[in-house]
Amino acid sequence: MTSSAPLAVALVSGGLDSMVSAAMLRESGRRLLALSFDYNQRHRVELDAARRVATALRAERHIVLPMDLSAFGGSALTADIDVPKDGVGTDDAGGIPVTYVPARNTIFLSLALGWAEAAGARDIYIGVNALDYSGYPDCRPEFIAAFEGLAELATKAGVEGDPFRIQAPLQHMTKADIVREGTRLGLDLGLSWSCYDPTPDGKHCGECDSCRLRSRGFDEAGIADPTVYAVKPV
Repeated sequence: MTSSAPLAVALVSGGLDSMVSAAMLRESGRRLLALSFDYNQRHRVELDAARRVATALRAERHIVLPMDLSAFGGSALTADIDVPKDGVGTDDAGGIPVTYVPARNTIFLSLALGWAEAAGARDIYIGVNALDYSGYPDCRPEFIAAFEGLAELATKAGVEGDPFRIQAPLQHMTKADIVREGTRLGLDLGLSWSCYDPTPDGKHCGECDSCRLRSRGFDEAGIADPTVYAVKPV
């Protein structure tokens, strides 16, 4: 890939979806700027996975941006709230899981937008999907489309006629589709991390919603799951 190839920013959490999304960015011929967030999440082991993924995908630069969303709380991932272990856990207000972090993708995309404009990139990749997602409102196609419109209004590049594109290539894939796509791309999917509540010895718990979705995706894709679970997901 030449230095004249266009840059693009990818949100790289360390998870399976963001890994495959960033790999699709690379396959498109773009140079990868990887952006991760240390937001004081309880599953901080995913930051180690994000570094592994960024290295494996030959990111031109990888920024791990610190911010403490635990100061806000409101989520099982940032506050002293138990991660549900009996299937998709919801709160008492509208069925949104307690693992939803308030406005997380809006915050993350806003910062990715800032880096993209500063770096001269016009594409931002995010690994959300709306089929096997866990009920998060900021994973929906409507949100992605709305944020793209906001980016055009909020930036110098946008108002000067050089708009940004929010790329969500996994938007309409199932988890099995994503596993198959990662395999087609030749990725070592074992580098990624999905668990919301890691065990003290560094294993996927196997009981949280994210572990269940991950395991089911490999099973339905008919591809061996490299993940080490403390308890086999059911």
